[in-house]
Amino acid sequence: MSPTDRYRRPADLPPRIPLFPLRGAILLPRATLPLNVFEPRYLQMLDDVMSGDRLIGIVQPASGDGHDDEESPEGDSIHLRGVGCVGRVTSYQELDDARLMITLTGVSRYDIIDEALTDLPYRMASVSYDRFATDLSEGLGEDQVDRANLLRVLRSYLDANKLEADWSAIQRASSEFLINALCVMCPYGPEEKQALLEAEDLRCRADVLVALAEMELASSGGSGSTLQ
Repeated sequence: MSPTDRYRRPADLPPRIPLFPLRGAILLPRATLPLNVFEPRYLQMLDDVMSGDRLIGIVQPASGDGHDDEESPEGDSIHLRGVGCVGRVTSYQELDDARLMITLTGVSRYDIIDEALTDLPYRMASVSYDRFATDLSEGLGEDQVDRANLLRVLRSYLDANKLEADWSAIQRASSEFLINALCVMCPYGPEEKQALLEAEDLRCRADVLVALAEMELASSGGSGSTLQ
């Protein structure tokens, strides 16, 4: 049983979660996001969630608020994107310098309903998972993905950027895992990341990922007939 299998329906998830605003970072169902945690507010958050349900909501700060150069701006007045993804802490390591290395495994996307007023140093929000109930069904929509085209574009992207990858592992990975993991790891900006997060379903997310890669290849002169 995987760490996220316990969540079968939106009602299995808490209606109020702690938020970890992080610009340029997203999380997606069953993908993983490693985090190096050192700020006191988030160290306390981890202390609190590790004694409870171990769930944290990753969400991007909104753009154009004067804090676009800050990865995780402080203050409750900083506007947040309306959609994020909740993840469960599945790896936790304490380091000698008081930092924590953790891994979040994505469970489900959510809509922020409103923020809760608390005395905590981190932000809390009431959220709804209803619009994303299908996130809890592993592999849903894989049969709609043009996997052959995705792999062709991925190979072209890797070759153009002189990047190496374990191609045998890529071939073995499920389409859902491959797409969601690539979206989390890809070096795109906040707007592109949010578009990937908010894609309606797995096929749409794959299409957005392919389109972004093709645009980057075209702008660098690396595209060709292999991407068609």
